[in-house]
Amino acid sequence: MIHDPNEDGLSPKPGQTGGAPTPAETASPDQPQHPRRIRSFVTRAGRVSTGQRRAMEELGPRFVIPYAPVAADWDALFGRTAPRVLEIGFGMGATTAEIAAQRSGDDFIGVEVHEPGVGALLKLMGEQNLANIRIVQHDAVEVLEQMIAPASLDGAHIFFPDPWHKARHHKRRLIQPKFVALLVSRLKPGAYLHCATDWQNYAEQMLDVLSAEPTLANTCENYAPRPDYRPVTKFERRGLRLGHGVWDLVFKRRAE
Repeated sequence: MIHDPNEDGLSPKPGQTGGAPTPAETASPDQPQHPRRIRSFVTRAGRVSTGQRRAMEELGPRFVIPYAPVAADWDALFGRTAPRVLEIGFGMGATTAEIAAQRSGDDFIGVEVHEPGVGALLKLMGEQNLANIRIVQHDAVEVLEQMIAPASLDGAHIFFPDPWHKARHHKRRLIQPKFVALLVSRLKPGAYLHCATDWQNYAEQMLDVLSAEPTLANTCENYAPRPDYRPVTKFERRGLRLGHGVWDLVFKRRAE
């Protein structure tokens, strides 16, 4: 396994099995149970470094967009009209910053719940003078439902989401039919969805779910070669040397 909790937005720390039990798992039979939506992430109480805290204080007011249950005016928030890509779970932000630097003509909306990751990406943005990223520190499903208008995105990235590798936790995986349908509804016709994972079982599920979505078309027969814009992290490179696999999937929303 080559997951790095410092780079994968939704990945567990080594040894974690996938978060606290739900109320339904811990409640006694006589307790009333209130169904709630399954979360695909665990909010970890990580340490925010001095540099990350400073970046949050100095750059957060400009680049972190507070969650609000209304469609955001992204043109106004970025100060321009440009192709717009959503990234869900950017971790510590190194990949996001590198892609944004390569593609300065595109704007990137990064969604991440992990506070040290938000601080780390802001720090990188300050160091590299990147102005084409905006961050929302909130649940991606609610951001999609409320803040992103239908057919408004030119692309979406989901790199190395938490694999929830135990079979009983697979229901928590982000790539599920209902979520994919919501995400695709926010893509423009012809826009792309790029997912990547280093868990073969999850790659197979991703391929099945994405292929079953009628509004998506696979750009390859099965898995895609890694697009040049997605950098290889040092942890991914180490895993590849050890013979671990990495699977990229690139789909496009069908033209209407």
